[in-house]
Amino acid sequence: MKVLGINAIFHDPAAALVVDGTTVAAAEEERFSRRKHGKRPVPFSAWELPELAAAWCLRSAGLRPEDLDAVAYSFDPALCRDLAAMGVADPWDDLRVDYARRAPQFLAEALPGLDPQQVRFVPHHVAHAASAGLAVAEDSAVLVLDGRGEVASHLAGVYRGGVLETLAAQRLPHSLGLLYEDLTRHLGFLHSSDEYKVMALASYGRPRFLPELRELVRATGDGGFRVDRVDWSALTKPRTADGEMTGDHADLAASVQTRLEEVLLDLVRWVYDAAGGPATLTMAGGVALNCVANARIAAEGPFRRVWVQPAAGDAGTALGAALNVSGRPLEPMRGADLGRGWTDEELEAELRRAALPYTRPVSIAAEAAEVLARNGIVAWFQGRGEYGPRALGHRSLLAHPGDADTTARMNDVKGREQFRPIAPMVRAERFADLFEGVFPSPYMLFVHRVRPEWRDRIPAVVHVDGTARVQTVDRAGEPLVAAMLAEFERRTGLPVVVNTSLNTAGRPMVDTPREAMELFGSAPVDLLAIGPFAVHRGTAFGGPGR
Repeated sequence: MKVLGINAIFHDPAAALVVDGTTVAAAEEERFSRRKHGKRPVPFSAWELPELAAAWCLRSAGLRPEDLDAVAYSFDPALCRDLAAMGVADPWDDLRVDYARRAPQFLAEALPGLDPQQVRFVPHHVAHAASAGLAVAEDSAVLVLDGRGEVASHLAGVYRGGVLETLAAQRLPHSLGLLYEDLTRHLGFLHSSDEYKVMALASYGRPRFLPELRELVRATGDGGFRVDRVDWSALTKPRTADGEMTGDHADLAASVQTRLEEVLLDLVRWVYDAAGGPATLTMAGGVALNCVANARIAAEGPFRRVWVQPAAGDAGTALGAALNVSGRPLEPMRGADLGRGWTDEELEAELRRAALPYTRPVSIAAEAAEVLARNGIVAWFQGRGEYGPRALGHRSLLAHPGDADTTARMNDVKGREQFRPIAPMVRAERFADLFEGVFPSPYMLFVHRVRPEWRDRIPAVVHVDGTARVQTVDRAGEPLVAAMLAEFERRTGLPVVVNTSLNTAGRPMVDTPREAMELFGSAPVDLLAIGPFAVHRGTAFGGPGR
């Protein structure tokens, strides 16, 4: 069965293709359109489809729209009734629902040859749940938390034999995701985009507003929760986008982050009991990208294993919708490298077109490790692009973790706020020597304690609270990245390399060879490692190089 999944209704439009139970391709529209998050999450944009991502998914599998057995759309307008009566604030929400109803016709226009009768609506939170619960291909409890779906903001359930039983759902307007979005807006950041900045800022504050928040945000004991209106200005002054960041702002971020973690733990314990105590919890929804909360759930919750969908945000509902409709035994998700890739011949042709001088070293892993050991920055472009917001060794900027100035330097290169941390990647077999916490952690979705004896040795990746958001690298799944890490350790004695996304602030992650070369030419990067080819700054531009 060939199923194309589509997410379009809110933000992060994406497409995914599942063929006979195997995920063949998945990509976000932003990687093609070069618009961060694809579009803003307003009703007027709900008609915009991931046309480029969908066409690529089909092309990558040699399929035409008429070859599809179904198209799964991750929103069900039939579930939407009187949203205004529920307290949903957006007066234009009926427009979003109307666009969703018309999705079959929009899709038929975008993908000529598609029969609009093939389009099936999948409830938004069911799609989120399937992206996690069906991706592990085992029985599990599932917890979905985000801003909103059709009429709810949360789903708790259990998968048994590939079938979802919904145990609880929290109806709007109560929403932990919207609470965090409101805080993001109050702190001068872009909501539905910059919530991860608030999470990072929280580490610099004290949760001194926690008593007030415990009154307003609380679990209800039946698998749901309440979020009463928060008067943010009564707690701290609002901040403008270019305004000063104060200690009060950090304290407010710390308070909301702590209360979020507490409520999530209540929900996790409830679903564990309601589901009959399964070993595994799977998670999805934008809130599941909160790696600090995830780590606390893993450490203090009752589940032996916590698995978070790497595309936990709305982009992942494209995959979840397709998995939900596939209706056959599914293979577990093997990795997030589901996007576009290029052959060596295609990469070399692009380098020649750009007239960039390049070499083909015996080992690109050793070449990169040598530059990194000399404290250079490496743009690492390898294999297929990642699905989801994390760079996982395919579209990455790499640097030396042993230089305390690396954090500021990398944030300068990327144009980011200086309070933002950068993350380490480490070979799986060396993880326990340096870190404590969830293992394995291949998708960078948990924070880990850095062992005290290592904090001064890898200062660039140690956050102010003594943690790091670790990516573990398995040699079987990522042999080239593992080889680079081994070569770097052989030269420096450090088994860790800084890994951040290959982009600059406000722009989507680099996805094509041309975009990689453009970033290399415009940022102080010392080496472009693109497939098996090496382009050194000193050779290409006459700069100093490292």
